[in-house]
Parts: sequence; structure tokens; C-alpha cells
Amino acid sequence: MSNQKKHQMDHNKIEIAKRLAKQSKRISSTYDRFIQRIIRLIHMASSGIDKLLFNARYAKMVSLLLAVLLYIVVNYNDITSLYTATLKTSRTISNVPVEVQYNADEYEISGIPDTTEVTITGDATSVTAASTTNGKVIADLTNLDEGIHTVNLIGEGYGDNVSAIVNPSNAVVTLKKKTTQQFTLSYDIIHRDKMDGIYNVGLPQFDSSVVEVRASQDTLNQIAIVKALIDVSNQVSDFEQDATIVAYDANGQIVNVDISPKTMHVYVPVTSPNKTVPIEVQVKGTPGNNLAVSSAVADKQSITIYGTDAVLRDIDKVAVEVDVSNMSKDTTVSQKVQLPTGITSANVSDVSVDIKLAEGTTRIITDVPINYKNNLNNYKATQTDNITTKDVEIFGTQENISSITAADINLYIDLAGVEPGLQEFEIKVDQPASGLVRYTVNDNKITLNILGDQTSQQREGE
Repeated sequence: MSNQKKHQMDHNKIEIAKRLAKQSKRISSTYDRFIQRIIRLIHMASSGIDKLLFNARYAKMVSLLLAVLLYIVVNYNDITSLYTATLKTSRTISNVPVEVQYNADEYEISGIPDTTEVTITGDATSVTAASTTNGKVIADLTNLDEGIHTVNLIGEGYGDNVSAIVNPSNAVVTLKKKTTQQFTLSYDIIHRDKMDGIYNVGLPQFDSSVVEVRASQDTLNQIAIVKALIDVSNQVSDFEQDATIVAYDANGQIVNVDISPKTMHVYVPVTSPNKTVPIEVQVKGTPGNNLAVSSAVADKQSITIYGTDAVLRDIDKVAVEVDVSNMSKDTTVSQKVQLPTGITSANVSDVSVDIKLAEGTTRIITDVPINYKNNLNNYKATQTDNITTKDVEIFGTQENISSITAADINLYIDLAGVEPGLQEFEIKVDQPASGLVRYTVNDNKITLNILGDQTSQQREGE
């Protein structure tokens, strides 16, 4: 290496050493200044604390701050718990059924509500996740004897991370010992509207005519009747079924009891009693313009009706009413057939009635006898005028009224519910069922003295 290059390298090293020395001096100077500032700050803080702690004016404030700090340190857990509690939430579940645990074979219970409310409380996540499917309310009566008890209603199954509060939380329960009593079995026919009206149900034949009912004696005393419910839906011939048995009180309300057996096997005959009777057209009202009904003829003269034998026995016709009020010309009307009470079906539902009108005329039938009806006590009636007959005015077409005599007309005084004494009565008249002729009794009031002695009367009640 040449002397010149060596000299250059030595020069560079010297320059680097100088720069390092200068930089070190600056760092040392900066560090000294920083330390001095820290010392001054500490000194100032120390002086401020001394003034604060040892100045009587600030002593109370310092004491308060120290007390607050001490309280926070001592009650840290409670404060944390309070903060956590503010994050809890609740949810109320309505109409939760009450599950009763008791010996149902031995006791009858009352006083337990059917449903309750349950309020579940916890953190929002747990409340949302709480199971309403598994949740329930329990009333545990398993260790209780006959008598009146207050029992707790307990919510279960809502999860371990929530609390469940039941409302109401308890119930006053009465337990009564059950006893067994026999009842005679009756029956009801149900869903009769789903059975064709041409069919009728005969007398059911049960495997047994008695059943055993188990309940408290108080409940048994409420039972008025025990019935088997026979369902006749869509039945068209004799059938058998197991009929459900139900107990009823005097008001027709179901009584909740144990019935043995719960169903009863029954054989039910199905018949179709019927009867063919004439259709009778009955005219109501009066046509206008002094007209009268000459004839009212239906296009069907007979009808086959269906019902029980007992009902059919008392029916000899089916009436069809036609209102002719204010009619002024011959008319044909369509009329629904109203079936008599107890008749379930018929082969005719409506008829067409041909109404013929003609000039109306009036005629007087004299000396029509006055009869007495419903004189159940055989009272004697007297009167000063001794009226025994009345004149009757009849109205209709000449053809319809010409053959009517006094024997065709029934005048009467109704003595139903009468008491002895002087009183006024109305003389009434039976109108013809056809309505083609109308009867009128003018001056139809009569005064009778009803005597209390129960002697036979000249004209006895019908």
C-alpha cells in the first residue's frame, strides 16, 4: 500500500472518531436536560402533594377521595354483580298447563287452576334458549291425604341458567276420597241430521243396563243421568257399535267422573216406518174486490211421510197453507210443505196450488147452538137473558156456502181456568180448515154467573 493511501485512511478514521465524539456529547447533553426536567416535575408534584395533604383547606376533599377508593376496593365483587344483574332479561309464558301428581284412583281433586303464567329470568341468551316444550308447571300432591291443602306450583324444565316464577305460585286444593256407585244406563241418539230422514232408530239393546261410576260422594250426588251416546251417522240398516258413556247433571252439563266401562256395546235396529196421507190445502187471508176462493187444488193429492210409529199414528193429513190476501185473479202458487212435528222426511217437498176466485156472497145461519168447552170442574153457569143460540154470518162463494147448515158450525164458550163469579165471555167459532168459507159471530159477548157448586150443567164441556 502506498503512503498516500495509508495517509487517507488514517484521516478518515480520525473524522469518524470526531463525529462520534460530537454525537455522544449531544446525547449526553440531551439526557442531562431530560433528567433535570424529570427531577423538576417530581419536585413540583411532591410540593403539590405536600400542599394538598398538609393544607387544612383540602383535607376533607382528600379524605373523601380516599374513602371512595377504599369503598370500591372493599365492595368490588358486589359492584360487579350489580352490573351483571342489569344485563338480565325476563320473558312471560302464558297458558301453561298445570300437571297434577296425585293418586287419581283414590282421590278426586278440585282447586287446581287449569293453566298458569310462568316468568323466566336470566341473561338474554339463556332466556331466549329456554325450552317452552319441556317446560311445565307441577303440583305435587302425592304425599297429601283427604282434606284441604295449600300446595306450591313449581316450574320445571326451563333450563338450569334461568329462574322460573309461577303465577299464581300456589293453590288451595281439596282432596276427596272416591267411592263407587251403580247407575242405570240410558241413551241419546247423536248426529241424527247425518242419517237419511226415511230411516228411524229402533230400541237399542245394550250388553248391560248398568254401569259403575267412581267419584267423591258429593260429585256422585250431582249426577242426574248416565247416557250412552249412539252415533247414527250414515246408518241405513241395523248396526252395532261401542257407544261412549257420559254422566250429566240436572242442567244437562257433563260431570267429570270415572265410568266403568267407558263404552258399552250396543245393537241398534234401523227401520223405515212410513204412512201415506192426503195433502189438504188450507186457505189463509181474504182476496180483494169482494172476491172469495172458489177452489184451491194442489197438483199432488197425497204424501208419504216417515217417522216413528207413535208419531205416524196420530197424523191423518198434511196441511199446506196458502195466503190469498189481496188476490184479484186466478193464480197458481208454489208452496213448500211444512212437515208435522216428529216427521223426519217425506217424498214431497213442495206442491203447486191452483187458486180459483169467484164473487163472494154472505148468508146468515140462524139458531146455532152455543156449547161449552173445558168445563173441567163441572161448574154451573147461569144468565139473565137465557141465550142458548146465536146467528152466524158466513162468507164465501155461492157454491161453497149454499149447503152449510147450523150442524156444521161449532159455537162455544171456553171455560178453561175459570173461577166462580159473574164475568163476561167471548162466544168463539171454529173456522173451516179449508178456509174457503169464513164464519163471523156478531155481538159475540155474553155475561155468565159461574156458580161454585159443582153440579152438572145442561150443556157439558166437550
